[in-house]
Amino acid sequence: MDEYEKLNQKRIGFAITGSFCTLEETMKVLENITQSGADIMPILSFNVASLDTKFGTAEHWRTEISRITNAPIIDTIPKAEPIGPKALLDAIIVLPCSGNTLGKLANGITDTPVCMAVKAHLRNNRPVLLGVSTNDGLGVSAANIGRLMNNKNIFFIPFGQDSPHKKHNSLVCDFDQALPALAMALDGKQLQPLFREYK
Repeated sequence: MDEYEKLNQKRIGFAITGSFCTLEETMKVLENITQSGADIMPILSFNVASLDTKFGTAEHWRTEISRITNAPIIDTIPKAEPIGPKALLDAIIVLPCSGNTLGKLANGITDTPVCMAVKAHLRNNRPVLLGVSTNDGLGVSAANIGRLMNNKNIFFIPFGQDSPHKKHNSLVCDFDQALPALAMALDGKQLQPLFREYK
């Protein structure tokens, strides 16, 4: 069974945080997961939902997400909280997962819609897949990545250094591995190898 069959009719929370430089690649992954037949619930951090950057306006990204998923956007903490009690999702993918979000998840902080969605979802013993994208992945965020790796039901899209000679601490996930990693996470398994040369 390939990953498209595995994801068909699964209820997937697609959570997006503020590594804005990777949002274009993120939209391609969102398209692919939608085309697999999964039922998508888009979830936005406060920053993605509200900030305009050189990579696009908040309204642009909201429009793109709505076009791809044809689903209402979860963009507040109260909207995210029922994900747990109502067992609304089979899995959550956080892509991109910024260093800020890594730190909050590692320390149990739930002050954004994405963090609340993850916390609520984990109470149901179901998988969360993180797609790291942060300039301090081998710096301060390294401890948070390590802590999350030891948490039950937390999985990672394989990642590597995207610019080792210019940005020594920067880590970015391999977006091409998002679907197979998600299919594996649904089976409670980590796609290997985890550390890869960034393409």
